[in-house]
Amino acid sequence: MSSVAPVPTVDPTDQRALVLEAKDQLSLRDFQLDEPLGPHDVRIAIHTVGICGSDVHYYTHGAIGPFVVREPMILGHEASGIVTETGSAVTTLKAGDRVCMEPGIPDPNGRATRLGLYNLDPAVRFWATPPIHGVLRPSVVHPEAFTFKLPDNVTFAAAAMVEPLAVGVHAVTKAKAAPGHIAVVIGAGPIGLVTVLAALAGGCAHVIVSDVDDTKLEIARKLGSVSTVNVSRENLAEVVKARTEGWGADVIYECAGSERAIADIFEPLCPGGVVVFVGIPLSNPAYNVSAAMLKEARVEHVFRYAHVFPRCVAMLASGAIDVSPLITRTYPFEKSVEAFQDAASAPKGQVKMQITMGLPGA
Repeated sequence: MSSVAPVPTVDPTDQRALVLEAKDQLSLRDFQLDEPLGPHDVRIAIHTVGICGSDVHYYTHGAIGPFVVREPMILGHEASGIVTETGSAVTTLKAGDRVCMEPGIPDPNGRATRLGLYNLDPAVRFWATPPIHGVLRPSVVHPEAFTFKLPDNVTFAAAAMVEPLAVGVHAVTKAKAAPGHIAVVIGAGPIGLVTVLAALAGGCAHVIVSDVDDTKLEIARKLGSVSTVNVSRENLAEVVKARTEGWGADVIYECAGSERAIADIFEPLCPGGVVVFVGIPLSNPAYNVSAAMLKEARVEHVFRYAHVFPRCVAMLASGAIDVSPLITRTYPFEKSVEAFQDAASAPKGQVKMQITMGLPGA
């Protein structure tokens, strides 16, 4: 597959989009958006879009924290596609380039952005986060600076996984993980499993993954030096201590947002270890500060990612990370409502579901 694809002809009359009308109400219908092409922008024909847990949560709950769906909103933010048009000042991309896109556009003049913390910019415009529309539609306009050309051997499906993979890579970066470490990943959903891949790529000697879904745990075991714990039947801390001769894990990545897991998060941790909170809990759970102090634990939190998309693309291209085992089901765009209904039912064994737009010749 070449990094340059035939430029697809996008029918300007095709305005179909997957629209969240309100809580529990999805439509595949015409939805007109006016997106002029600025000098530093590119227009992209969408090829593949992953279904994220946040998309599903907006569908089933109508809100995530302060972000409330008050008007119809197009879903989708994990995407790959083909450049069809470039702005007058674009120099690094051209029509036909296969690309993936970082979905958050920060305010370049904001203090957080100027400090390099652009993921924490309060004014960031993030796809499929109210009131910003997502990309489950034929095409989108996006800044050149947040659009990344794909090497020849990175598929559209893998490229649409770069966005969730970026979360895992950001988490491992925040952990300052070292080669040879033993890690625990709590939660074998998409974010948990990309964190496993990122930890192994970062030199982790072994990863212990916990969940309650045996099918997902089986997928985890195929990713490398991984063992698993079904916490409905086993005690995670006991398994970790047995594996580490009573010392504990060097790093714990909490990817489930589990109140129960967070309450005892420091028990499997070694003295001086680090806990990285990756999953966002629905409630506001507490953890044991005294237990953290007795181990002088370092605690890190991640919110999305920053400065990691190029590294993710490079690791996919080099073979350092293979996300294909995580893509468990694909739907055509015409069945995107059905895809979200299936995803909302949380079927066992399904990790990442994707939707393909059916671009001709791509």
